[in-house]
Amino acid sequence: MPYLSTINDLVAGSVGGAAQVLVGQPLDTVKTRAQIAPKGMFKGPMDVLTQTVRKEGFFALYKGMASPLLGIAGVNSLLFASYVYSKRIVSPFPQLSLKEIAIAGAMAGAANAILASPVEMFKVRMQGQYGAATDKKLRNVAKEMWRDWGFRNGIMRGYWVTFAREIPGYAGFYTAFEFSKRKFQNKYGDKVPVWALLASGSAGGIAYWLSCYPLDVIKSRIQLRQTPPAGKPWKYMTNEIRMVIAESGVTGLFRGLSPSLLRTIPAGASTFAAFELTREFLSESTGA
Repeated sequence: MPYLSTINDLVAGSVGGAAQVLVGQPLDTVKTRAQIAPKGMFKGPMDVLTQTVRKEGFFALYKGMASPLLGIAGVNSLLFASYVYSKRIVSPFPQLSLKEIAIAGAMAGAANAILASPVEMFKVRMQGQYGAATDKKLRNVAKEMWRDWGFRNGIMRGYWVTFAREIPGYAGFYTAFEFSKRKFQNKYGDKVPVWALLASGSAGGIAYWLSCYPLDVIKSRIQLRQTPPAGKPWKYMTNEIRMVIAESGVTGLFRGLSPSLLRTIPAGASTFAAFELTREFLSESTGA
């Protein structure tokens, strides 16, 4: 029953997404603050971590978690379901080549941007608050963005750069995951050990960031700004890249990469392990 298989993918994606948020949020906060903080505020990612904990407390590292935790079920469900559907479009055969995997991953990433953009916009705006008395709660941020800017320029701010990021990001993500997983399958057969799934998930996460990281820096800056970007998407993205380079050099486009890669290992591993194990359990339970 195809519909039952799709439901299984959606549920497994939700479980994987929740695992990703819970495991990866502290380092995500460090990454985002490294990207968006005013010049000179922090010396580097480790300084972001120590200052955040010292001034705002340990749980400040989970600032902005409510948005992805509420939305990640939908985001990951859409991502994994889109990936499964995209693979069927790309090839009628179950075993795709890595090139076909990359195409299916890119298609899934493009679809995923629809939900990922608003979820990440709210997360970034929460993480861009540094413990002042004027800090706002998520519901107030959402209310203000809707009231002041509406759906397109408020809720969906940063959509096109998210779209541009997700296409190469998930092409790399799924290609690396499948490559690693297949190497383990050659040795262990179809029932690969859990640790092998964790390693494959981590490989996928690292490939994701290496494929698209400068676009993530641009996205965070655009989503945090007080006013929406003006003009054609490719123009304001190019202008933002030029601004980053003018401020910090080319290395500014990679600010926060190290915590992203460190975060990827536990977060990516837990995502794929939770997804694969949940889907396997549901497949055996439902026969779909």
